[in-house]
Parts: sequence; structure tokens; C-alpha cells
Amino acid sequence: MKLNELSPAAGSRKNAGQKGQKSRSGGGVRTGFEGGQMPLYRRLPKRGFKNIFAKVYAEVNVETLNRFDDGATVDAVALIEMGVLKNVRDGIRILGKGELTKKLTVVANGFTKSAEEKITKAGGKVEVI
Repeated sequence: MKLNELSPAAGSRKNAGQKGQKSRSGGGVRTGFEGGQMPLYRRLPKRGFKNIFAKVYAEVNVETLNRFDDGATVDAVALIEMGVLKNVRDGIRILGKGELTKKLTVVANGFTKSAEEKITKAGGKVEVI
């Protein structure tokens, strides 16, 4: 350690300042305060809303179901075990992207029309919970 490397402990010295709000203990203004002028967040209008009752479905594409063995039953537990989903949320919805080459029984809360067609076309069954 050298003399030019010495410095006071953190918090032991106060910044030199003049009188006023910032120099006082605990002084200062809150975040977003604009000196008494109407702040920006209050000048801008409110837009839209958040529906707290909306259901959020975990979405799985038909092409992802090809990971399962032929003749298997695909449900929430199977999708989590296979690592396709981490969280089921309010249910599972099967989407129609891609092609299905295996005969599967798929159990879910919802299906798009194209997904339902592709599963039945491959020889599988669709079950809505």
C-alpha cells in the first residue's frame, strides 16, 4: 500500500456541499419529480388495460409432437417429462405448425382446426379436456 492509494472508508465522509435540500440528511427529491411541474407520467394519457381474468395457455406446435413414440398418449404430464413444457399455466393449446408423422392420442384444453385435422389425418385421436 502506498500513500497515493489511501482513501477514506466508504460512507465515512460526506460530499462537500452548500446549504439546501440536497445537503440535508435524508434530503432529495423522489424519482420522477420535476420541480413541481406536472410530471411526464401524469401528463400522458392512460392507454388500454390488463385483463386479470384472461387465461394464458401453453402453446405446442404439431411438429413438436413427433418426439413421442408411435401410439403414445400425449398429455400435460408427458409434455413436461419430455421437456417440451416447463409450466402448463392455465392449460395446453395445440397449434397447427408443421406436419405430424406419428399416430398419437393428444389430450389438451384446445386445438386449432388445422392441428386437429393433422392429428386425425395421421391416424391419431384428439381429446379436449
